[in-house]
Amino acid sequence: MAMPAASSSSQGRQAWSVLAASTLAFTVCFMVWMMFAVVGIPLRKTLGLSATEFGLLTAMPVLSGSLVRVPLGIWTDRYGGRIVMALLLAATVPAIWAMAYATAYWQFLAIGLLLGLAGGSFSVGTPYVARWFPKSRQGMAMGIFGAGNSGAAVNKFVAPALVVAYGWTMVPKVYAAVMLGTLIVFWLGSAHDPRHLVASGTRFADQLKALRDPKVLKYCQYYSIVFGGYVALSLWMVQYYVGEYGLDIRVAALLAACFSLPGGVLRAIGGWLSDRYGAHRVTWWVMWVSWICLFLLSYPQTDFTVATASGPKTFHIGLDVVTFTALLGVLGVAFAFGKASTFKYVSDDYPANIGAISGIVGLAGGLGGFVLPILFGLLMDATGVRSSAFMLMYGVVWVSLIWMYWTEVRDTDVIGGASPALLATRGPTR
Repeated sequence: MAMPAASSSSQGRQAWSVLAASTLAFTVCFMVWMMFAVVGIPLRKTLGLSATEFGLLTAMPVLSGSLVRVPLGIWTDRYGGRIVMALLLAATVPAIWAMAYATAYWQFLAIGLLLGLAGGSFSVGTPYVARWFPKSRQGMAMGIFGAGNSGAAVNKFVAPALVVAYGWTMVPKVYAAVMLGTLIVFWLGSAHDPRHLVASGTRFADQLKALRDPKVLKYCQYYSIVFGGYVALSLWMVQYYVGEYGLDIRVAALLAACFSLPGGVLRAIGGWLSDRYGAHRVTWWVMWVSWICLFLLSYPQTDFTVATASGPKTFHIGLDVVTFTALLGVLGVAFAFGKASTFKYVSDDYPANIGAISGIVGLAGGLGGFVLPILFGLLMDATGVRSSAFMLMYGVVWVSLIWMYWTEVRDTDVIGGASPALLATRGPTR
């Protein structure tokens, strides 16, 4: 029997209210998760940290935020996104506040692990909001929710101003108050629907069986670059601008936001494109655009001398700050679309197990965001070349392109015509 129009309208309004409240919560969580991207710069000077130690400091919240994603996704399936998200928001407030009183490097590392809980909010909100919408609009809904990644850009606008005006200790105090207010708004704006829960008799082991599916591993690899790379660069770019171009922290944060902001906000458009054209096509073009941008960003500032007929001449090759920022912005847009398209794969292939699978894929992306800043620091300490960070990511994108070609592209219509491999399997046409 068809649902009455009034009931359907009420359900629609409730779905949008849930989406708005969840997106706000995720935005604030991501802002807190990325706090060390700005606060870490004065801390690096105060504590005398190397590039590797700085990378580890910024990566600690990402580590714990990644590790909790699988259990949080499973608990969301079992108990509902409203209660799980509310408890998560409440648990982060004391940790954020305590950061203002830390003095030793190990204390910041420990607090960073607790702050990482905020990063787990993604695997709660993704299945929570998706189940409030029909399948044909889930990509859009998850894209809008995922636009909360723009919290990384919000952090770059707010935190530098607080650091310059009041010192870095004011940042965690303000963020703790904002998180507490967000908890209240989320609870008032969200709702619970028992029909969205996984059957109570389902065991954790049953939900994790999809790990045997090689497609899950492939989606994990995709997400490790489009999300893990986004997180890593969001954490790394402020200090990159300061070191590479000698900019003030406020200007550096503003330019770094040219990557973080589109990389978060435009995720909603990526969800719409994935609904319209399919996750595969969007992801394929995302990887190629990323490959081109990272190739250009990888080239270091270079001076070389050529012996000419009139004597030696010195030339300089390198990206100026405007070109660098423009390429970084294009990369952010590509990553935004890729984050949405990867989770469109998940909602298409695992509609009954979105929470567990999104937790697993989110874990892979988060681990990418944890490992990459540390590797950036190691490469910087070893080579002294800042652009080595982009060289590393360029190699990771190569892996994604090759894997995608061999498992999908050869047998898929991607750019308007059937592939030779697909035509071969069809046989002669009449």
